[in-house]
Amino acid sequence: MITELSAIIAKEIRQTARDRKMLGLLLFAPLIQLTILGFAVNLQVERVGMVVADEDHTAASRAFAAGLTAGSTFSYRGHLVDGQEAVQAVSSGQASIALVIPKGFGRSLAKGRSTAIQVLVDGADSIQGVVSQNAVAAYVAGRSVDLMTERLQQRVRQSGIPATIAPIQVTFRHFYNPNLDSYIYFVPGVSAILLLVVTVVVTALGLSREDEAGTLEQVLVTPLRPATLVLGKTLPYALIGLVDMALVIAAGAMVFDVPIRGELWVAFLGGLLYMLTTLGLGLLAGTLAKSQQQAFFNAAFFLMPAMILSGFISPIQAMPSWLQPVTAFDPVRHFVEILRAVLLKGAGLTDLAPSFVALAGIGLITFPMAILALKRKLR
Repeated sequence: MITELSAIIAKEIRQTARDRKMLGLLLFAPLIQLTILGFAVNLQVERVGMVVADEDHTAASRAFAAGLTAGSTFSYRGHLVDGQEAVQAVSSGQASIALVIPKGFGRSLAKGRSTAIQVLVDGADSIQGVVSQNAVAAYVAGRSVDLMTERLQQRVRQSGIPATIAPIQVTFRHFYNPNLDSYIYFVPGVSAILLLVVTVVVTALGLSREDEAGTLEQVLVTPLRPATLVLGKTLPYALIGLVDMALVIAAGAMVFDVPIRGELWVAFLGGLLYMLTTLGLGLLAGTLAKSQQQAFFNAAFFLMPAMILSGFISPIQAMPSWLQPVTAFDPVRHFVEILRAVLLKGAGLTDLAPSFVALAGIGLITFPMAILALKRKLR
């Protein structure tokens, strides 16, 4: 069996090495995709276009608007006459958010009365809309506290009674990602997705290509067992997958400053268990297909749900309660958790035992299914 297995592995390696396009796809495409997707997947909202409709025209209203647009969150796009123009500006896409300051704003503040402003938000981009809304709310809350503190201090000075004003101060300390950089959070997930695409699609296309070329039929007359054939066809791609994983982790550290706080052998062990499933799925997709095109669609049928349910972009906790248990059967979810925990938090094998057990369980179901499917096809 060892001789037969080594012969198949050598044949797969020679065939892959001769195909320069396939070799480039396997080794260099993941690096290019990581760089593009790593920069593209960014939830940091900055420079949101804002217009201001100041109907009050007072120093207080101008100071309020200037303070709101002074940071990096909003980009001042111009001054409008009234609220109706603000509605048109948001509706037409001229700005994503509009601030409307009504008449009497400054007078109300001067007399210590409560006042109101209106903020029009383009909700088509929900993430940008939520971040913009929270930024405005935080600014307004801060300005309100400053005004109340200032008035209280004035009354204390007027009364002549000594008093101290001691507001509560909040100090934030962010673990693992001090700057809350979205790249650091998303790049490990991108790595898992790229490894999924490479192993599933390439394995499926490789098997279906041999079926179309008729070389798979030649295997029927040999005494090879299906298990030997499966191992011979998957081990080279597993080796390439590990190389891709090393390249992607290195590129993530150099290009996006993703930290490597844990032991890499834990991450690569997770990668092996992960590929036990992905390669098995690729074999299933190729075995059940009659052409390379059908094999690609079979693979794509699994890829999209696996990405969405992995928690790569949307947190699993934010999914409906009935859908969250389904994610336990998604290998991408467990590998993303392993990569993030090892690279960002320095987690070890004991900390990630549930994820490793889940990956091993899914792989031990998927890979034998691929062998059984190939057995039926070789009969």
